[in-house]
Amino acid sequence: MHLGFIEDTKLHGGTQLWVYEAILFYLKQGIEITLLTPENGWLANECKNYSINLVTYDYKKITIKDIQGLEIWIKALRKCDVAICTVHPPREKFHCSTFAAKCIKKANLKTILITKTGTVVPTYRREFYLPDQSIKSSIITITEFTRSYLIQNYNIPADMVKTIYQGINIDVFSSNEERNSIIKTIFPLSDSSPILGCIGSLEHRKGHLILLKAISKLIRKDLPKIHLLIVGDGPDERFLRETILDLKLKSKITFIPFTREPEKIYERIDFLVLPSLYKEGLPNVILESLATNKPIIASDLGGISEVVKDGNNGYLVEPGNVDLLAEAINNMWSDQKNYRRLRGNSRQTIVKNFNRTTQFKKFLNYFRNLSMNNEGKSGSTIEKDNLKQ
Repeated sequence: MHLGFIEDTKLHGGTQLWVYEAILFYLKQGIEITLLTPENGWLANECKNYSINLVTYDYKKITIKDIQGLEIWIKALRKCDVAICTVHPPREKFHCSTFAAKCIKKANLKTILITKTGTVVPTYRREFYLPDQSIKSSIITITEFTRSYLIQNYNIPADMVKTIYQGINIDVFSSNEERNSIIKTIFPLSDSSPILGCIGSLEHRKGHLILLKAISKLIRKDLPKIHLLIVGDGPDERFLRETILDLKLKSKITFIPFTREPEKIYERIDFLVLPSLYKEGLPNVILESLATNKPIIASDLGGISEVVKDGNNGYLVEPGNVDLLAEAINNMWSDQKNYRRLRGNSRQTIVKNFNRTTQFKKFLNYFRNLSMNNEGKSGSTIEKDNLKQ
């Protein structure tokens, strides 16, 4: 079997890390891999030394009518039994899933196109998920919330949408006393309590400003020793640093660049806060935090409630509400007996349902079933037969 991954971004984040780890996992299973991604992007650089068919293109120059790009993509996709394309935001003259469908149709390829998404974006067009029904295709969502949304709001047939959770490496993301001791020497913070973590891209939708305002409120009365680790990078970093100065929070905030070892961060924090405002599916940081026995306070968005159970392993709050977020943070820490209960419930949720090795196997079984049933069948028949599984 030959798997293709289409990742139309030069950036890095949870999705790109999943693609990278999926490639490594499937290589170990003897699966041939093609990666189609922009040249000089994060994934291209990370995967250039592996035994895969790495195909790159010019991110800025490619358009939906680009003949050279069309030839590059067709050549790459021709090798693939299945091609998994992450649904990314549309660019001015290009969208990856519609372009992939165009290539498959034009060259009459047998490749099955699978669009993969975890995030609900109401402005996205139906064709981003189901670009051309004349080719063999299906949709994978990583939350049930997203699956239901596509069915109800885009009128996509239910048997064409499959939910498979991504999962995490539960061996890496587990409590580790030795690692805990080491990280405490890097970030002493001995007088801080509680220590919060907020991990993710520094951009508006992640809601960092809401969290900073909540902390500003808490230090005046309830939690004067609170400290926040902001982990990641992105376009809002300068704005956030300026806001921290305006709110007089400089001593309460530590910035940490994007890291390939977030497990070290989880060792140092008491709990994770995800104050996102919109456009969330099921962020990996939620699974990682819970796996390391750290409860969560998160905005009630997308598929987050499929993992974060309010009052069981964390709290869910209304997106953008500073007062409710501050109240949840205070409630989490002020009652230490309850905090220990929430913490004790955290890891078992992940071990049971979100083991990445198990989930990678589920993805692979799904791809294989699609591929096997592809032989000798028309596109519409394949879709109906396979997507019921």
